[in-house]
Amino acid sequence: MTPSSPSSGDSQKRPGGLLRILGGLDRGLGVIERIIVGGSILVMAALMSSNVVGTLVFGQGIAGTYEITEMLIILITFVGIGYAARNARHISMSAIYDLLSGRLRKALLILICLGTAALMFYFAYKSIDYVMVLKDRGRVSASLRIPMWTIYLALPIGFTLAGIQYVLTIARNLMSDDIYRSFTEKETYSEVPTDDGEQTPDRDDSRGV
Repeated sequence: MTPSSPSSGDSQKRPGGLLRILGGLDRGLGVIERIIVGGSILVMAALMSSNVVGTLVFGQGIAGTYEITEMLIILITFVGIGYAARNARHISMSAIYDLLSGRLRKALLILICLGTAALMFYFAYKSIDYVMVLKDRGRVSASLRIPMWTIYLALPIGFTLAGIQYVLTIARNLMSDDIYRSFTEKETYSEVPTDDGEQTPDRDDSRGV
């Protein structure tokens, strides 16, 4: 039995170490996304409830409630793009993808993620231009006079988070034997019953690509 060379041992350790680093990045982004999305939903629910109570009990609601709610919806929508990509819950067209298997299936998934990541980063770049235009024009909200460019910062942030998630998915698939729909979501097949009672493989779980 011949001992393995140091170079081969190092090559085996590098992917695992890199995956741990990327996994830490993925968890950190997940915390940021959950705080922003979850916090925005809680604030929106509390604000709307308080406004209703104030209107019914005291005869006066909270000024700017609907304006703040609209801003929070923008924040939730665009930051939620990254959250959906992280959990492989985005809408997809997978007719061709579902016909493939093995390496061809993984190659197409990587190609899809590569194209989507490029598109997300392009949208982030263009949305930064839009934010700068809003800032230069000095646009503010009607009631609370909040600078609109601060609200629309959610666009480049959300698109960037989504692009990073697709890059992480590419890295995961390149360094793993299995197929991953996101950095943490492995593609699996479920068994569904047929008319004669037999179990047949179903690919519905794989359509989140």
